[in-house]
Amino acid sequence: MTLVKYKEKRNFDNTPEPEGKVKRGKHDLIFVVQRHHASHLHYDFRLELDGTLKSWAIPKGPSLNPADRRLAMQVEDHPISYATFEGDIPTGNYGAGHVDVWDHGTYTPEDEHQQPITAAQFAKNLEAGSIKFTIKGRHLKGSFALVKFKGEDKSWLLIKHKDQYATQEPYNSEDYAKKSSLEYTRKRAAKKAAVPKAIATKKVAKKAIKKS
Repeated sequence: MTLVKYKEKRNFDNTPEPEGKVKRGKHDLIFVVQRHHASHLHYDFRLELDGTLKSWAIPKGPSLNPADRRLAMQVEDHPISYATFEGDIPTGNYGAGHVDVWDHGTYTPEDEHQQPITAAQFAKNLEAGSIKFTIKGRHLKGSFALVKFKGEDKSWLLIKHKDQYATQEPYNSEDYAKKSSLEYTRKRAAKKAAVPKAIATKKVAKKAIKKS
C-alpha cells in the first residue's frame, strides 16, 4: 500500500494537490467523492483503507438507483489528505482541471450478508475483486458494492443495493454538484465552443485576403 504511482504522476512544484503520505488512523473509515472535470468530466470515488484512499474514476457519477450499474475504473491510490482537496490543477499537469468535493462521510466494510467485517478482511475482498460496504454521506447513503469485471485489471462496477435509501427514479450526480463546479463546466464549454468559431473566422479572413 504505497503512493509511488500517485507521486510519479505529479510535480508538486506545479500542482496544489497534497503530496501526502501513508497514514493509518484509529477513526472510522472515511469515503469521499470528488467531481473532477479534467479532459473529461468524471467523479472520483475513494475509500480509505490501509492508510491510503483506494480510488475509482466513475464517468457517469455514483447513483442511488440500483438499476444503474456505474462503470468504475480503478486508478492509483491517493493520500488520505486528498479527501479535502478542492481547486484547480493547472494545465500541463496530470489530471489538469477543476476538483470539488461532491460528497464525504464514513463507511463500514461488510460481508455478503451486510455484516461488519475487519479492514483486513475487506482488503482481502478487494484483492479478490468484490467488496460491499455501507456509506454514511450527505448524498450517498446505504449499502453498495464494487465488483471487478472478470478478466479485467482495472474495470469495476459500482452498484447500489436495494434498501431504504435506494430510488427507482432517474439519478443524475450533476443535480447535486456545487455551483462552482457547474460554473467551471459552463465556462469551459463556452470556451471550447468559441474555438471552432475563431478558426472559421480566420479561414474566412484568409480567403478574403487571397481574393483581394
